[in-house]
Amino acid sequence: MKQTSTIKKSTTSKKINFSDIPETTSEFWADAEVRMPAEKKAISIRLDADIIEFFKKQGKGYQSKINAALRAYIEHAA
Repeated sequence: MKQTSTIKKSTTSKKINFSDIPETTSEFWADAEVRMPAEKKAISIRLDADIIEFFKKQGKGYQSKINAALRAYIEHAA
């Protein structure tokens, strides 16, 4: 089932107030790094139904959120 955006299609950037957001400068971007996402490996894993539903209710990208939760667990355990 395809999810639809919650933002109305009629919304344009002309209607959004950006006045409280400062423009970025070259100093802002000086230390920026391009990070390519790590290659993902497809696996089959069995999870409790309530865990899957918890992440799916958060919307698009639920598998990436599961991955992030597992990564946080690993980093905390180290």
